Amino acid sequence: MTPWLTLLRPGDWLVAGVASVVVAASFPLLWHGGKADQAVIRIDGRVFAEYPLDAARRIDVPGPMGTTVIEIQPGRARVFSDPGPRQYCVRQGWLSRGGAVAICAPNHVSLMLTGRDANYDSLNY
Repeated sequence: MTPWLTLLRPGDWLVAGVASVVVAASFPLLWHGGKADQAVIRIDGRVFAEYPLDAARRIDVPGPMGTTVIEIQPGRARVFSDPGPRQYCVRQGWLSRGGAVAICAPNHVSLMLTGRDANYDSLNY
């Protein structure tokens, strides 16, 4: 046994245990973006369109490289297709929390979900 462990008293172990429980319990409470209620589509940082997340639809967004297709389903949205070479924004998959973002940088298009409890208040690139 290491020498410093012999210096710990039962109260020290109790404080360490309680602190560990508090930290573990705080993760689900603090690391959430809240429920999203709207999708904001931007081109070159300017708002192209805003849609509520209450009905299914597909939106074609023109960009310098071609058309980016955004798909919206009730409560979630995603970049369905993009002409960019690496497809990072398509690989993001479905976004469902407020503040979630998918950026198609080569085509200058971004999709951001907003809600009452969003983690971010703006998006710039």
